[in-house]
Amino acid sequence: MNTEYLYSTWSFIEKWYWIPLGIANIAIITTIMIENRNPPKTLAWIMVIIFLPIIGIIIYFFFGQNFQREKHFKKIDEKQKRYILNQWKKLEGSLDEDILKIEDEIGNLYQVYLFLSKTRVSPPSLYNETQLLINGEEKFPEFIKALKKAKNHIHLEYYIFEEKGIGNDILNILIQKAKEGVIVRMIIDDLGSPQLARYGKKFENTGIEFQVFLPVRYNSLANSNFRNHRKILIIDAEIAFVGGINISDRYLNTPTSPYPYWRDTSVMIKGAAINILQLRFWLSWMMTEGQSYSLEDAQYYYNWYNKPRGNSIVSFALTTPGEEIQSAMESLILGITLAKKKIQICTPYFIPTDSFKTALCIAVSKGVEVEMIIPKENDSFIVQNASLSFMKSLLKRGIKLFLYEKGFMHAKTVNIDDELAYVGTVNLDNRSFLINFEINAIIHDTKLLTRMSRQFEEDKKDSSIMSIEKWNQTSLFNRGFASLCRLLAPLL
Repeated sequence: MNTEYLYSTWSFIEKWYWIPLGIANIAIITTIMIENRNPPKTLAWIMVIIFLPIIGIIIYFFFGQNFQREKHFKKIDEKQKRYILNQWKKLEGSLDEDILKIEDEIGNLYQVYLFLSKTRVSPPSLYNETQLLINGEEKFPEFIKALKKAKNHIHLEYYIFEEKGIGNDILNILIQKAKEGVIVRMIIDDLGSPQLARYGKKFENTGIEFQVFLPVRYNSLANSNFRNHRKILIIDAEIAFVGGINISDRYLNTPTSPYPYWRDTSVMIKGAAINILQLRFWLSWMMTEGQSYSLEDAQYYYNWYNKPRGNSIVSFALTTPGEEIQSAMESLILGITLAKKKIQICTPYFIPTDSFKTALCIAVSKGVEVEMIIPKENDSFIVQNASLSFMKSLLKRGIKLFLYEKGFMHAKTVNIDDELAYVGTVNLDNRSFLINFEINAIIHDTKLLTRMSRQFEEDKKDSSIMSIEKWNQTSLFNRGFASLCRLLAPLL
């Protein structure tokens, strides 16, 4: 009797399963179209839903839903919103003067700073010190030295924080500082740092205020698609670090390291630009379950004008899912369109939006020398092939593509005309442009840009060049597979 019942039930499901499945597919496809996604991404998701029955629905549930910004910003009260708005109003008069000074300094590229100011993403700061840090060998000594000098507060926001080696050393310093009375607030990403996130309770009696960003639980699985990819450290409102280098031994490049050579870049900042980083950290903190603190507290701010440090002009561009203005992508496109002489790009992943690719094509066609370095061997086979397929049209236009062979090129930097540097966490792909939480420092500093340009030339020596002729010599299978991977690009 039981066997007969199971058989009849299975027969019914086998015969009529397509009805609920079809209704679910129609509902999801309708939702995707109503959300007004960009056409390539819409088409890609529809293909996944249609050609991967059931599995496609599961993939969409995990990775396809739009970010509901309002839900995650519910903890930001009206008082803090008014405070932020009032600060912008106070700055408006002086900002106009600063923009004019920047225009005198760098010409038309000042429009990048103007864009970030007018969209209220980040006001420019004129009097900072900046230092380019190549690889973990340069970053971590400065990073640890700054941590040890902390007197008031430490704000740390990182995608990957591995609890071993250099990570363990840093954790011990943080615990010691908390015992000394320094306020230590720490945000790590749940998917980027799963081990630390899993055992976060160990911080309960250390004094460290520890939070996991958008934790992925059975009732919040869709959170897995929206990751905090930022790497920020702020100490005493006096010194900050931003860039692509996570907290992990793989970035150290020691002689005994089991990892491949890891080429990466960060920047150390001293000066008033730290105020914007403090705001961004606070916004991230308010998306966690951490105890709120007042944005108006003077201890968290560098005196904006009375304590100039140097000659670096600094602003920041961001990706924040749910925001209408994705300034990380748009500020890059604007800078590229304004370039007159050269553009030097380092990126581990190149899966650009159509608008970004078009901007590069226009730059090359008007005579700007555009050079790009990507890894010869990527940590994702599909991404590597998708990247190469996007390069074909650019190679035809005359872009110079270099494949880094010494190790893994993980730096995310852009140098425009030796006048404007972009250094941060932003990869040149859809995820960094539109989905993740990302940040780029945008800097004008002659010394920093000179070193960036010199490092780019050194990296070229460790790379082979890919020409359109070489691309055409690759096998038909490889080119076909690259084109297939490209179809998945809007979802990568």
